[in-house]
Amino acid sequence: IGNHALVFSGFSFKSKDFSRSGIPVVKIKNVKNREVDLTDTEFFPDSKVSVKHSKFFIQDRDVLIAMTGQGSVGRVGRIRITGGKKVLLNQRVGKFVTDPIRLNLAFLFHVISTPRYEQILFDAGSGSGQPNLSPSIIGSVKIPMPPLEKQEAIANILDALDDKIELNRRINATLEAMAQAIFKSWFVDFDPVRAKMEGKQPYGMDTDTTALFPDSLEDSELGLIPKGWEVSQLGSLSHILNGFAFKSKDYCGTEGVRVLRTKNFSDSGHAAKKADDVFLPNSFLESHAEYTCRAFDFHLVMVGASVGKTSILLPNMLPALRNQNMWCFRPKEQMESRIYLNYSVRRKAENVLSWADGSARSFFRKSDFKRHKILLPAEALLRDFERISHSYFAMVACNTSENEKLTALRDTLLPKLMSGELRVKEAEKILEEK
Repeated sequence: IGNHALVFSGFSFKSKDFSRSGIPVVKIKNVKNREVDLTDTEFFPDSKVSVKHSKFFIQDRDVLIAMTGQGSVGRVGRIRITGGKKVLLNQRVGKFVTDPIRLNLAFLFHVISTPRYEQILFDAGSGSGQPNLSPSIIGSVKIPMPPLEKQEAIANILDALDDKIELNRRINATLEAMAQAIFKSWFVDFDPVRAKMEGKQPYGMDTDTTALFPDSLEDSELGLIPKGWEVSQLGSLSHILNGFAFKSKDYCGTEGVRVLRTKNFSDSGHAAKKADDVFLPNSFLESHAEYTCRAFDFHLVMVGASVGKTSILLPNMLPALRNQNMWCFRPKEQMESRIYLNYSVRRKAENVLSWADGSARSFFRKSDFKRHKILLPAEALLRDFERISHSYFAMVACNTSENEKLTALRDTLLPKLMSGELRVKEAEKILEEK
């Protein structure tokens, strides 16, 4: 790599300089598998930016590498920046700069972000003490170097797949934001009720749906709520199901029934497949049937470092069995909307994280959740919300399934294109069919 590219580390920002707003700073934790996640960043104030920071701004599609940390070192991601947003690079995160007439940056990214090369980079940085990669160690790693024209052709094919995957992710984020916005408007802010109180038609709502909302508020133990709606304990509306402490001696390789673990809970709010997922024999679906997961089940981590984290299980994760340290909230007959229940539990979990206690392992108490009071709107309204929101999640599930296929195709194409087993024209034809 070092013959055709350089690696520059970021700026050594001081923790005391970070603030709640300003320019996001990419740290090691933000470099994920093939991507850079900006949802959990710290910020450097615009007012403190000076000339010395100018070379540490990063651009859209820059390729970054984590240079330090057990479990992080060697991890490669490509950042996506839209709308001219400014982003800064922190120390121990490296940025690749290639010689454009010798090495295509996108081609380099697709090669070194494969599991094989991430392992090579991890091994190169591992030794005694803290794993660490220097620019010279990274530069010593050997990669295949086809002619630049072929590099560009391969990169264009794989980028097209990545762009489609990214588009699906953004569509999914928009769909979920729409469902959450409806939940908040209808069941938290009571916007349709307040509009009717003022003699107005609720914005963007048809007549039939409008008729499902009352036109006044009344006092309750939760404060003002729409007239006629009830307050109920969560335990009367939802089963709260435990997981099981499956034993590693029962694991059976890479096929069978997936064990849903807390590490599968992703920042997107969905359970996500991991490279180190573990599986049990199919017979466990019968012997441990009470822990069987269903499509769109909602889970909450109730103990440990990730306490309060939630996840919806999409169909692509099935079949699966629920591991320990989590609860599954599954609606009882009188609860007409699974998704309403999901959002209600998530909202309560966010509000009651202060319940978690214990110096070593924080936890939630099931009895507290069972007694917790939530709003119970009219059945017809809940059914209508379920119909609308479930259509969004069905599209999310479809896009997620498509992304799995696109990812598998991308990972299959690279070695075949490199070896010559598949020609560029043949790969382009495959993409056209997709």
